[in-house]
Amino acid sequence: MRTVAVVLAGGSGARLGGTTPKQLQLLAGRTLLEHCVAAFDAAPGVDEVLVVMPADLIPAAKQILDGTYGKLGGIIAGGADRQGSARRAIEYLSAPGTDCNVLFHDAARPLVSQRIIADCVAALTGAEAAAPARALGVVVPTADTIVEVADGVMTSIPPRESLGRCQTPQGFLLSVIRRAHELAAADPDGSYTPTDDCGIVLRYTPDVPVRVVSGSERNLKITYPGDFRVAETLLADADQD
Repeated sequence: MRTVAVVLAGGSGARLGGTTPKQLQLLAGRTLLEHCVAAFDAAPGVDEVLVVMPADLIPAAKQILDGTYGKLGGIIAGGADRQGSARRAIEYLSAPGTDCNVLFHDAARPLVSQRIIADCVAALTGAEAAAPARALGVVVPTADTIVEVADGVMTSIPPRESLGRCQTPQGFLLSVIRRAHELAAADPDGSYTPTDDCGIVLRYTPDVPVRVVSGSERNLKITYPGDFRVAETLLADADQD
């Protein structure tokens, strides 16, 4: 089955500061967007790469990416938030009578490894219409003690061995993630704000198991200025994940 990697690059990077949008800031001479697209373009298990950008940044993205990456299938305008951008990609990829596997990846994670991409693709093997319960999230075990807090007071400490930190890419059969987003859009309760697509699947299609593959500390999400220094150090490290 065809696999499409969707690079979600619609954020503004407000917490990072500066005037240049985060996805277009440079890391070791290349934008974060380029690092992500290059990783999926090089992945044997990925057939196509789709980039989702704010509409006003599409010309800049085309100037950077067009003619360089053979698997780049399109650059489309995103929505008002991450959920809306993912939905735009789902709509773009949906065609009557067809299905595919889709990997959603945050452009703020420029160091995604070939091992993680390959593991995600492999985990989706056999995820056809007859057995569509093959969604996955890339997880890193947590070393910290996690506490639940209410009104500034600790209320409980969940067992650490059952916890993890979810990363991207997150992969799904297109028809499965489309259904989850449809249910989310129809939900009259506006109090739930998902932070990723695994969260949407867990909430709206709880009968779909979210399968886990091993993540990596290298696959960090760049959020604050100091994260660039960490990423540069990791890039300089010859030991690849």
